[in-house]
Amino acid sequence: MEALQTKLEQHFSKVLLDYELLHGEITLHVPVDSILEVCEQLRDQFGFDQLMDVCGVDYSEYGGSAWETKAASGHGFSRAVDGEGHMEPVSEGYRFAVVYHLLSIQHNQRLRIKVRLQAEFPIIDSVTGIWNSANWFEREAFDLFGILFDGHNDLRRILTDYGFIGHPFRKDFPLIGNVEMRYDAEQKRVIYEPVSIEERTLVPRVIRDDNRYYDENR
Repeated sequence: MEALQTKLEQHFSKVLLDYELLHGEITLHVPVDSILEVCEQLRDQFGFDQLMDVCGVDYSEYGGSAWETKAASGHGFSRAVDGEGHMEPVSEGYRFAVVYHLLSIQHNQRLRIKVRLQAEFPIIDSVTGIWNSANWFEREAFDLFGILFDGHNDLRRILTDYGFIGHPFRKDFPLIGNVEMRYDAEQKRVIYEPVSIEERTLVPRVIRDDNRYYDENR
């Protein structure tokens, strides 16, 4: 992998923003306007013929303290925070990222590409023309994060309902959602209504003392 990293660094020296080798896998940081060029060369010249996954990332509350268990009150799974300590979502700069996971069957190597996108208008060229498997992956990233893939010929929701409001994997999306749905027997159809439950964030339980390791002699 170190030899591959050196080759990639030299080959893409004019477009690479950054690169790293961690846990035996290389990550290339690529500018948004170079994604098609880089992907085509990785497939044709380096043998990365398989696109294993495309996913989105929202960095708007990265490093925030909203999930700190020390600030929670109560006990067990009922503990919660009211969200007042949450960081404000990023409204400017590089809020989103698209991450591509590639596999070279010939060389038995894996590679990751990361592209950062603007918060206001997250859009990137579709790689469906390079790898057909990107079709549903890009639709999922669009559905859950609202990332647009220019050139995708069928960019529509794939996991949520067609009338769904918002993008549920964005950090500013409320955990309770925007609407709730139920079947109305009189109208004989599914209807949407305002959410009727109170929003809160459950904090995962942390076991601080375990009696299995209690020493009676202490």
